[in-house]
Amino acid sequence: MDSTMFIIGIIGNIISVLVFISPIPTFWRIVRSKSTEEFEPAPYVLTLLNSLLWLYYGVTKPDGLLIATVNGFGTVMETIYVVLFLIYAADHATRVKTAKLVATLDIGFFGFVFATTRFAIAGLDMKIMVIGLICVCLNVFMYGSPLAAVRTVITTRSVEYMPFFLSFFLFLNGGVWATYAILDRDIFLGVPNGIGFFLGIIQLGIYAFYQNSRDEAPEEGWQASSVSLLAPHANGHGENNVSIGV
Repeated sequence: MDSTMFIIGIIGNIISVLVFISPIPTFWRIVRSKSTEEFEPAPYVLTLLNSLLWLYYGVTKPDGLLIATVNGFGTVMETIYVVLFLIYAADHATRVKTAKLVATLDIGFFGFVFATTRFAIAGLDMKIMVIGLICVCLNVFMYGSPLAAVRTVITTRSVEYMPFFLSFFLFLNGGVWATYAILDRDIFLGVPNGIGFFLGIIQLGIYAFYQNSRDEAPEEGWQASSVSLLAPHANGHGENNVSIGV
């Protein structure tokens, strides 16, 4: 592996780790309040699937060590987040919904991809291509996941539930891994991370615009109307998920 590409890969790994650990404060609040409130499980279930697939891609591809290691770490972290979500789900319906998503996507879909590429597809190049194509499609959704909060941001004119650091690190992550992909001539790595870099710019732009609106809005107004989507909001009684691919 070229030394420049290796250094960029290490930088990408560091940034990716920061992305994976960025929800820790969010889940610490969930544990303290013992509830996920309006928090949505889908981003974390999908990010776990994304990490599993990229881990499999990195293990399958020759010289894919950097890809495999960081996504191995991501798989562990996202599993913890999903388990905490199941434990502290705000109600039974949310817990059932989360369990169904995990069973369908993280177990069912990943198991299907693994079994198909492992036993039904011959040739290493073909395996890499199929796994890579699936990773590309899913990774684009992962990078755009913070955009799911845009409707809430626009409605409430508050960025409280659009986490800045998640969007910022996804922006950095997309740029670094897109550069790595260019050097490695890996289209499966380059396409989603290039798109992720572009989506990161959009997310940061939205945050900058509505951050000013938040500062100008009366404090009680935006707090009362906020609805959590990508981050929880702890209340006085303690009652009431990023993705990434490299």
